[in-house]
Amino acid sequence: MARIAGIDLPKNKRGEIGLTYIFGIGRSTAQYILDKAGIDVNKKVNQWNDDEQTAIRNIINSEFKVEGALRSEVSMSIKRLLDIACYRGLRHRKGLPVRGQRTKTNSRTRKGKRKTVAGKKKAAKK
Repeated sequence: MARIAGIDLPKNKRGEIGLTYIFGIGRSTAQYILDKAGIDVNKKVNQWNDDEQTAIRNIINSEFKVEGALRSEVSMSIKRLLDIACYRGLRHRKGLPVRGQRTKTNSRTRKGKRKTVAGKKKAAKK
């Protein structure tokens, strides 16, 4: 089993897909890494030998920020926005969409499950 950047890569997937299990590596970055290491993108993870795994590990460590370092950088960026109380920071603080999306409908992912508010009762006539 290939273990890169503290992540166990799935052994029966193509190398290009397997590398995307690492936080911070997408499809195009995975293709770049495999091309630079001289490995076929269609080769399965369990078919990589030790030299190929070492080459991939070295490329990732030297050129990319992944997993813990990247997560901490992202959280520090969000914390900075919260501290300076800019518009984006306030949206993060309130748990609302940050990038200008509408909130009257949609945005359920950020707002969470609907909280139903009962309708106002009509006043009885006398």
